[in-house]
Amino acid sequence: MNTKHIHISDYNYPLPDERIAKFPLAERDHSKLLLYKHGDVSEDLFCHLPNHLPEKALMVFNNTKVIQARLHFRKDTGALIEVFLLEPAMPADYEQMFQTRGHCAWYCLVGNLKKWKEGSLTRVITVKEETLTIKATRGEIHGTSYRVDFEWDNTSISFAEILEAMGELPIPPYLNRETQESDKTTYQTVYSKIKGSVAAPTAGLHFTDNVLKALDAHGIDREEVTLHVGAGTFKPVKSEEIEGHEMHTEYICVKRQTLEKLLKHECQAIAVGTTSVRTLESLYYMGLKVLRNPNIQEVELHVNQWEPYENEACRVKSEEAIQALLDWLDRNGLASLHSSTQIIIAPGYEYKIVKMLITNFHQPQSTLLLLVSAFVKGDWHKIYDYALSHDFRFLSYGDSSLLIP
Repeated sequence: MNTKHIHISDYNYPLPDERIAKFPLAERDHSKLLLYKHGDVSEDLFCHLPNHLPEKALMVFNNTKVIQARLHFRKDTGALIEVFLLEPAMPADYEQMFQTRGHCAWYCLVGNLKKWKEGSLTRVITVKEETLTIKATRGEIHGTSYRVDFEWDNTSISFAEILEAMGELPIPPYLNRETQESDKTTYQTVYSKIKGSVAAPTAGLHFTDNVLKALDAHGIDREEVTLHVGAGTFKPVKSEEIEGHEMHTEYICVKRQTLEKLLKHECQAIAVGTTSVRTLESLYYMGLKVLRNPNIQEVELHVNQWEPYENEACRVKSEEAIQALLDWLDRNGLASLHSSTQIIIAPGYEYKIVKMLITNFHQPQSTLLLLVSAFVKGDWHKIYDYALSHDFRFLSYGDSSLLIP
């Protein structure tokens, strides 16, 4: 099939507002779990997930942590300007960014832009009982965002501490409500570690320490990757055919040990969430690049949107591609791979590594629904019809599914 000519209107379904979960359940692992096994659909509770998995399988989680990315400034006129952090500009490395002191720059979306024509915005905040002034200066346009330089007058305070003090957690726009204090806990996975996302990898929100312990008792091998989820994950497909939709770039980090684990498991994994899927599947195409050019630079490993479909004739085994990446890390003396991906997974895509998928229920006409459809070979209607008729809760705070094609 010609993936580029898929009509997004074919991936629509009725989603009444009352089916969108505005808040999570009090006990996250008591959400409903839809089971799709080789075409058969049934249901259970999420806490029973380990019972439905093969022993000694490899499960991969995305350990990204959502940052308090919404910053509010008020002009002298009283106009409220929202600066929404998208990705670091200077320094470009996430880890370094949060440790910066005195000055840094981000690419940002700006709310109420017409009221911020010139000049800098300032705000006085208190961090660790110290008062400081932070100044935001708008720079050049960068795609749909702007570069914003931040300066503050107390170099003992890091940017991470500033976000903690003045930032607001960005919950999904379709929840149609203000962020609440409880979201700071409930909109993070229990295993989140690496700051950088502006949206949670929501399939992971169902996991509790009890479920993780049960997975360990079941002999499941657990590994973590990092993909920082961008605001583009909510970007609607506005073009009639998906060829006209530009996927956002997402930054990933994968440790050497994770590649070794993949090889040990014959490059077969259970992915927790679509972000883990995009990371794992992108690794295959990065491995292909290394096979073609063993001296490739890290920045050149970036996976473009349509690359998988242009490489269709390629029949390199997953093990060969992952081994090539591992060898490349060794040659370059690196303990982990830092790169980025724009991969779009849609019907016509052939999965290389992900054999089972745990995921929530996604918005109509979204790229995430295309990814699910590709995974279940077009059988997504059966899954969503069941969920709609059996009182499942939808989207970020909703219920989840285990898909075994």
